[in-house]
Amino acid sequence: MSSEDLEEYESDVELQLYREYRDVCPMFRFVVETERRFYLANEVDQRVVDDDGRTRVEIDLRDAWVWDMYRQNRFVTCPCRHVQGRQHRRVAQRGIATPVTPAID
Repeated sequence: MSSEDLEEYESDVELQLYREYRDVCPMFRFVVETERRFYLANEVDQRVVDDDGRTRVEIDLRDAWVWDMYRQNRFVTCPCRHVQGRQHRRVAQRGIATPVTPAID
């Protein structure tokens, strides 16, 4: 397989993923962006946890969809926990212009 074939394959997979995202987006209430992943979810529980002076953000997602071109099944039906340090990005409810960002300082 040449590098051009590989690039074409990855482009096709990304296009399929975008089309799937476009189709499923109206089904979800929240957009969750982390340093590693992008999620759509209907239930989000977000907590800022201080553990011996180290702050982290825990995000529990239910009924979620994951933007990941390497996953066979992008729908996550069971509870999913994402734990992150200070690099936490944002959780926004669809239709709200200003994202909800936890106070970490």
